[in-house]
Amino acid sequence: MTGELSPIDKAKFVAAKRAAEMVEDGMRVGLGTGSTAAWLVRCLGDMVQNDGLRIKGVPTSTRTAELARDVGIEILTLDEAKWLDLTIDGADEFDRDLNLIKGGGGALLQEKIVATASDRMVVIADKAKEVESLGAFPLPVEVIPFGWQTTQALLEETLVAMEVMGRKTTLRMNGDAALVTDEGNHILDLHLNRIGNVRQMALVLNQIPGVVENGLFIDICDTVVVGYGDGKVEVRDINEGTVETDRLDFVESENLFTDLSD
Repeated sequence: MTGELSPIDKAKFVAAKRAAEMVEDGMRVGLGTGSTAAWLVRCLGDMVQNDGLRIKGVPTSTRTAELARDVGIEILTLDEAKWLDLTIDGADEFDRDLNLIKGGGGALLQEKIVATASDRMVVIADKAKEVESLGAFPLPVEVIPFGWQTTQALLEETLVAMEVMGRKTTLRMNGDAALVTDEGNHILDLHLNRIGNVRQMALVLNQIPGVVENGLFIDICDTVVVGYGDGKVEVRDINEGTVETDRLDFVESENLFTDLSD
């Protein structure tokens, strides 16, 4: 239960719980992928079952869809929803301008499509995800399987002219085989250490043949909800230029804390 959660998990939980409070009855909500987003789906499911919240969710991966169904959230495809009121998702890194690196969970393509089809994107994250400059977390790039090694070589050649501190690239694995995304693609992780110009990087990467999408989310996130292990939460709105601080109590709930897998 909550007493068994690590400080990081407590931080993820309070960020997710605070973001769930932004969801209003009747909304169409994009549901992110990853350990922090899983807390969010659990919180929303609890609100659906116990508070009568009526929402329709658009999941960004098959595993998010399965969890949403399990907790009682009605789900739609993006084609069925057309447009979303709000997307809530996690991030692997975020900077002070709310630029993000995403894709650690392997769902960056669907996550970016869903986020950009929303009136508003809210990111939920623990404090450890905040960085001065993006790039310490390897930047995921989704590529088609055909000729992926050629695409990798082109990526490495392109990085020579970019403002980065590292240029190593690796194929993401799932055991002994290459990871396959929900869209049937592979992911190349770029170990850049620091990205000097994130906007330029995002544009250049997508010009390389074989690249489907990259994990840089630029000018997409509107609000970040930052959780701390002691229950403190900060809500930072890039459009309003505001920072709100709150503190949430941990509430024991079987729906939230039973069988939650990261």
